[in-house]
Amino acid sequence: MADWSLLGNFLEEVQEHSTSVGKVWLTVLFIFRILVLGTAAESSWGDEQEDFNCDTEQPGCENVCYDRAFPIAHIRYWVLQIVFVSTPSLIYMGHAMHTVRRKERRRSREEDDEDGGEEEDPGGGHRHGKNEEKDEEQEKFEGSAAGRIRLRGALLKTYILSILIRSIMEVVFLCLQYFLYGVFLNPLYVCKAWPCPHPVNCYVSRPTEKNVFIV
Repeated sequence: MADWSLLGNFLEEVQEHSTSVGKVWLTVLFIFRILVLGTAAESSWGDEQEDFNCDTEQPGCENVCYDRAFPIAHIRYWVLQIVFVSTPSLIYMGHAMHTVRRKERRRSREEDDEDGGEEEDPGGGHRHGKNEEKDEEQEKFEGSAAGRIRLRGALLKTYILSILIRSIMEVVFLCLQYFLYGVFLNPLYVCKAWPCPHPVNCYVSRPTEKNVFIV
């Protein structure tokens, strides 16, 4: 299976800039998709084509029947689904990180301007005291807001848009999976494709185990 470290690091960054609902979605994505897909599901679908047997000796018939039964392997379909569903989060993460860095640069410039004003102000003692009070209030505000991100303005719109796109993609992939494979895998697949000389019975390996993962 492919290395999931890059996707894991990306999702960790998204979690740092997400709300509570977004963090729950990431937990579900990690536990019920990536973890299961990378461990148990791969072992179930690893021998899918090798153990797909048909009652025929006709050259090419078995390969054509497998292609008809599984246009795309389940495990590859789910990997594709994870990539597409995670893409809106990538866009939101880029916007969130850009917003955070822009605020940090603006705060840094304001602090530099305040430091320059203290040196030129003849009543620097009084001004310095006000700056200390302002810094204390800012620290309290940042402390109360720690662990969560403030969503407003363009960032809020991007977050809502990413959720909508993500939800639409989830529904689209579920519908595509239903049209490609149906709800459950049948242990017997009757193939009527050319070059098979007649309808051929083909047998899916471990259908019950695979249905458990599909559900």
